[in-house]
Amino acid sequence: MLSIATWNIHKGFSQFNRRMVVHELREALRRLNADIVFLQEVQGCHERHAARHADWPALPQHEFLAEGVWGSHAYGRNRVYDHGHHGNAILARFPILFTHNQDVTRFVFEKRGLLHCAVKVPGLELPLHCVCAHLSLFGRSRRHQYEALAGFIEANVPKEAPLIIAGDFNDWRGRACELLAPRLGLVEAYAATHPEARRPTRSFPAALPLFRLDRIYVRGLAIESCSVHHGPPWSKISDHAALSARLLLP
Repeated sequence: MLSIATWNIHKGFSQFNRRMVVHELREALRRLNADIVFLQEVQGCHERHAARHADWPALPQHEFLAEGVWGSHAYGRNRVYDHGHHGNAILARFPILFTHNQDVTRFVFEKRGLLHCAVKVPGLELPLHCVCAHLSLFGRSRRHQYEALAGFIEANVPKEAPLIIAGDFNDWRGRACELLAPRLGLVEAYAATHPEARRPTRSFPAALPLFRLDRIYVRGLAIESCSVHHGPPWSKISDHAALSARLLLP
């Protein structure tokens, strides 16, 4: 059994940036008890927040969140500014064999990346390939990024290797399931385990989800269950709901 989760953590601030909640976020992630965690909008460094908040962690957020639970972690820096940077992160209980951050930026003002890791999971003959994605707000950019993601997977991930792609797709119209999943042989975890829904779950805003933005796609592993975590206390931590899934090893 392998448990995973994905969450856009909004840089450690609650909706509308009302409160710094990175400590509550860490406790919520621990309660999910996932073996591998895919995170978006992770603050690698922010000098102004560090100066303003006395309890701002000294470590980069991905290291602070992983500390004591996930022995391996990787961070892909996407957007860099004068006082810091943020991007995607993957936390794992198992060894990360290698990591690569693929730039899929379409517009200069909207930096985007795909964080790719290979993880050595006990019970799997081949490394598990994990991709943490945070795609564009704009439909034309997302179509470009679907193509870039598909091409990257085809070039870098063996067809027989198990694969998970998870994150915030900003996919308002559900085009990823039409354009990306068939090409790569992916199964969307929520739709697969909730046949009455037939579509990915609603995950934004976390208080009362209306839009189907966050996804877990799987190849080469059976999906036992998939859950969406919204409403209190999740909605007090981020504007996105967290998703979790339990996967069966072959």
